[in-house]
Amino acid sequence: MSAPVMALRRCCQRSALLMVARRPWSSSSVSSPPLHTRFLLFLTQRFYDVEMLLSWRSQQRRNGIQRRNAYFGYTRGLYGADIASAYYILSLRGGFRYVGQSDWFRTDRRGKFNWDFLTHKDTPLEEVDMSYTVINYSGLGNLKGQKSLRTLSVRGCPEVDDWFLARLHVFQDSLEELDISHCPHITTGGLSALKNLKGLRRLDVSSLPRISSPGLVVILLEEMLPHCQIIATGYDHSLRQEGGEEIEEQGQRR
Repeated sequence: MSAPVMALRRCCQRSALLMVARRPWSSSSVSSPPLHTRFLLFLTQRFYDVEMLLSWRSQQRRNGIQRRNAYFGYTRGLYGADIASAYYILSLRGGFRYVGQSDWFRTDRRGKFNWDFLTHKDTPLEEVDMSYTVINYSGLGNLKGQKSLRTLSVRGCPEVDDWFLARLHVFQDSLEELDISHCPHITTGGLSALKNLKGLRRLDVSSLPRISSPGLVVILLEEMLPHCQIIATGYDHSLRQEGGEEIEEQGQRR
């Protein structure tokens, strides 16, 4: 049983008992409790149904995300890898720019987009912005063939995790700028997979909530990617200073 449902059950039981206990001890009050009390009692008796409903809604959401990140094999076979990648990006309300082009293709607030991108067949993508979309590990396969991808932003993407970062090695020959800031599921272990991206020149790891020691992580990233500018805002960098002083002391002792 999930923790939220258990908490809901205990809250309903406690509230219902308190409300009943506070009612005057008369036959009418016991036989006919208030509507809100009856509702809370109903919830405590139906908590299994509530749990099943919440579980069903969660599973439906997961299935919907997986469908949106499905491999666009049919589009790839019909129009080529570049058009398939572009269509996948727009379907998730992202944006991109073709190599040699200055204009970006993006969706509007209603998710509509211009179909003129179909005229750029066999033109690779150079910049991709998937910020705040539901791109995940599976969906990244739709960008796998982009050998000219120079900039990628997945800022604030709730489905980007350590497995996603591990798959970025397919862009190790081209990727120069990467923004993974504000992603709630990235951990320190996942960041170690970025060592394969030797061509990175700018990396934004700002405001990653699951990074417990951001100062030390930044130091490790700078050592792992010496030619890359590390952007890390939204943290208390006191640990970084302490870590740096400790490293200097160890160096002096040696």
